[in-house]
Amino acid sequence: GKGQGKGQAGQGGAAVPTNKKFGQHLLRNPGIVDKILAASDLKPSDTAFEIGPGTGNLTMKLVEQCKKVVACEIDPRMAAEVRKRVISAGRMNLTVIENDVLREKWPVFDVCVANLPYQISSPFTFKLLAHRPSFRCAVLMFQKEFAERLIAKVGESQYGRLAVNTQLFVKVSCVCKVGRMNFSPPPDVDSMVVKVVPRDPPIQVDFREWDGLMRVCFGRKRKTLRSSFCMSYTLKMLQDNYSTWCALSGTRPDKKPMKEMVIEVLTALKLSDKRAIKIDLDTYFRLLLEFNKRGIHFTNLNVGAKIGDSNHQLPEDLFMEDQEGEGDDDMED
Repeated sequence: GKGQGKGQAGQGGAAVPTNKKFGQHLLRNPGIVDKILAASDLKPSDTAFEIGPGTGNLTMKLVEQCKKVVACEIDPRMAAEVRKRVISAGRMNLTVIENDVLREKWPVFDVCVANLPYQISSPFTFKLLAHRPSFRCAVLMFQKEFAERLIAKVGESQYGRLAVNTQLFVKVSCVCKVGRMNFSPPPDVDSMVVKVVPRDPPIQVDFREWDGLMRVCFGRKRKTLRSSFCMSYTLKMLQDNYSTWCALSGTRPDKKPMKEMVIEVLTALKLSDKRAIKIDLDTYFRLLLEFNKRGIHFTNLNVGAKIGDSNHQLPEDLFMEDQEGEGDDDMED
């Protein structure tokens, strides 16, 4: 089930048995807790939002260093334990919410720290990056493979839609790698702690257009852009959208075939023979601008969300893993 937190064990926390249903793996290594705290760069005036406090080793440090801590914990046994521990230490600045973090309304916070069950990594990332008002930073424990896809740089094999879409909102960096033996019970995979810092000011972009462009480019990220854009179904989608746009804007349609118009755009930016995996964020912006300038759109009506608008306008699967077709035997025109 969806749950919060691998939490922390040992170091004064009671031995509450872990519950597999909630994806619980308690962090045993106090050195990792210290690295998470250092990366969080806490201030005495901060409200910290902790997901999955477990038995409370990190929570105990947070309540000492922050004005207020709000912890979200799906497991009532863990919630009771962390409450008891904090109160017995004489601290009154902890609020525990017993719920699934994906369903709960989030508080306003300065810093978020999360030790997540891996099955909720994508939807949690989506909810975090769409959260308003914005926050100063988040320090998150993810499965190593997911984290590597988040922090991937242009040209690296893990670079894909997840990395590019994440970089629209935030800067992400690796804090430390965490081997599976640092948890009790050990999970099947290694972990990585990443730090997320929102862009200020946020980038303004029409998300549906952006996501449409990303899907075309990264559907076959090792192919050239010319090859990806000249797929028959891609050209048909762009042609349909172009016809709609011309009708709505009262523009006389260009007589050229869509394939020719697309190749003109790619050639103008010298991107025909480039592969998606080798193209950076700024170049993708220029590409989208160049297409839109000519009336070529990736959504049927050019109405979309801007960052800062209400969350429901963001495409829900913006941060889902890429499911790439690497056996690319699609028909090309």
